[in-house]
Amino acid sequence: MAEALRRGVSRLETTTKLTLAILALASGVYTYLGVRGLLQGIGPVVFFGALVYSTAVSIGIYAFWSYLIQFTPHIKHASDRRTLIAAMALGSMMIVAMSSWLNAAALAGGAAIEQHLANTTEEYQARLTEAHNNALAAQGLLPDIQLATERFRRLAQEERLTGSLTGTSGSGTVVQLLNQMAGQLDGLAAEVRASRVEVDALFEQGGRYLGEMRRIVSAAGPIEPRAISYAEEAVALSGVIAAMSETSIAPAVRRAAEDLAAAFVAPEVDGQTSDLASRQEAIVGRVESAIGVQSAALASAADGILSRDPVQPVRFVPLSTPEAVLLYADEFLPSWAGAISIDLLPAVLIVILAGVHSAIRREEGAELDAHHVTVAEMTQALRLYQAMQPPATLQQPAPAPDMPTQPEQPDAVPDEPERESPAASAQREQPDTQPPAGVTPLPTFKRDR
Repeated sequence: MAEALRRGVSRLETTTKLTLAILALASGVYTYLGVRGLLQGIGPVVFFGALVYSTAVSIGIYAFWSYLIQFTPHIKHASDRRTLIAAMALGSMMIVAMSSWLNAAALAGGAAIEQHLANTTEEYQARLTEAHNNALAAQGLLPDIQLATERFRRLAQEERLTGSLTGTSGSGTVVQLLNQMAGQLDGLAAEVRASRVEVDALFEQGGRYLGEMRRIVSAAGPIEPRAISYAEEAVALSGVIAAMSETSIAPAVRRAAEDLAAAFVAPEVDGQTSDLASRQEAIVGRVESAIGVQSAALASAADGILSRDPVQPVRFVPLSTPEAVLLYADEFLPSWAGAISIDLLPAVLIVILAGVHSAIRREEGAELDAHHVTVAEMTQALRLYQAMQPPATLQQPAPAPDMPTQPEQPDAVPDEPERESPAASAQREQPDTQPPAGVTPLPTFKRDR
């Protein structure tokens, strides 16, 4: 199995390098798109700046993973592996910081800006509704004002027809006073009703701006020109909200309620008799008390409306695509996952190769290096082995009977003994196997077998 794994690793070397190159190139392309959304300036400057940055990122990513994929699978010691794992973790964080978030901006930048515009639209909707409710809160005082008006008018009519208050019918001091109070309250009610028309008109205008903003958000096409149009509509809508906050009739109602009691002037009684005059004076005092109570009730209701928190204006903040992706990262997790996976996928290949090489070492045992020895290494090893052996004593062979013996040279320096060839050594060590007379000898190759 070890040999099969080695052959597989060897066959996949080209595929691994090609995979790293393609992943680095893809990351560089999306990094370029993300950087272009950040840089400001004229076209050529932005183009070359983004191109240089993305090229540097691609080269750095390719070199980083090439180093790790080359060395990490062959590391055996745990301390060395921890060092490389720490380097891989640090490099991965740097890659995310310089590339992955820009990749996410390129993948989901337009969608993130649309999400920002949609959220801002909802916020404008909430502010417009709040301002409209505050402006219409004073309309809740209208029924109380109308009831008070109707009560004073009815008392005046009853006093004029039947003399229900003073006991004497006719249009005297009491009738005039009651009609006067009814007229003042009726004028206040008319102001409240008129403010409703203005508030409704502003609310309708704000609704048109909101509709246009929603249309811009959902329209197709590049996001940059749509964001500019959206900003124009947002400014106009902010003006409508501010105008609606200033059209509340509650302050006017409070002032009018205070004037009812403060500006009350009791009319002079015109009774023909002292008894009638005293009754008229008593009724005028009772009317003054009723007016005071009604004034306090209206002022208290107006204070409750004015105590509400004012509507805070909304300020539209345009975002670039990377800023939008970072701000709404939790809503674009798939895009973030894809952007990070492009950069960190080689880590999975490193883990695979580390596991394969670990399996190879287990299969081949401790003599792992002996399976990969070149001819040059084998030759050098043999030379070292022979150099470490002690010199062997050479035995002089017996002279042949038909050859004269060479005279010895005592004064000559003995030459270095020559090494015997393997064939001569084997022939010398082979026992004498000459067959006896009368026996046919076997050929040499058969005797060897």
